[in-house]
Amino acid sequence: MRYAPLAASILAALAMALAAPAMAEEAPEPIQLFDGESLDGWDSHNIGDAATEEVWMVEDGVLRTTGEPFGYLYTEDEFESFELTVEWRWPEGVEPTNSGVLLRIADEPISFLTTCVEAQLMHGSVGDIWAFYGASAEGAEERYTEIEGHQALGDFHGVRKMTDAEAEPGEWNTYEIVLDGETLTLRLNGELVNEASGLDVLAGPIGLQSEGGPIEFRKVELTPLGG
Repeated sequence: MRYAPLAASILAALAMALAAPAMAEEAPEPIQLFDGESLDGWDSHNIGDAATEEVWMVEDGVLRTTGEPFGYLYTEDEFESFELTVEWRWPEGVEPTNSGVLLRIADEPISFLTTCVEAQLMHGSVGDIWAFYGASAEGAEERYTEIEGHQALGDFHGVRKMTDAEAEPGEWNTYEIVLDGETLTLRLNGELVNEASGLDVLAGPIGLQSEGGPIEFRKVELTPLGG
C-alpha cells in the first residue's frame, strides 16, 4: 500500500502532460473591431478627401455612415483567416441603398474601392460575393458572373447569392462571414447564402463601405482562425 501515493502522483502528472497540448491550443478570443464608443482602430478613404468624422460617426453604441461621399472605413490591423460577425441594418424610414464588407484589402485605394473581395450589402443583393481589381474568387458555374466595363470599377467578377435572407428595412441583420484560407462562406440571419473558393490567401484590413446612403452597424466581431 505504501506505493499507492506514488502511483497516484504518476497518474496525475501523466494526466497533466496529456492535457497540456489541449490547453496550449485553446480557441482564440473574439476581437471587438468596433468598441461601441469610438472609431479607435479604424481609418478611412473617402472620395474628395472628406474627413472620417464627416462620413462616419458613433452614436448610442451604433456606427453610422451618411453614405456620401463614396469610400470605405478600414481596420488598421490586418487579418488573413477568420470568422467575422457583422450586425447591420438600413435605418427605419430611409430608402435602402448599397454598402459592403470588404475582405483582405490588398492595395492602396484605386477608386472608391480597391483590390479586395466584398461580401455584398446592397439591398436585394445581400450575400453576393464580388472580387475587384484583380482579386480572385470562384464559385458555382450557374451563379458565377463577370461584369465588363463597369462605369466606375471596370471589369470584375463574382458569385451571386443562393437565396434571399435579408431582413426588412429597419430590422437588424446578422452576417456571419467565414474566410478560411482560399474559401469564403456567408450566412445571413442563420441561413447559408453563398460560398466561394480560389481566393488569394493574404492578410489585409477589413472594410465597411460608404456607398450612397445611410447604413448602421452595431457589432463587428472577429475571431482569428488557425495559427
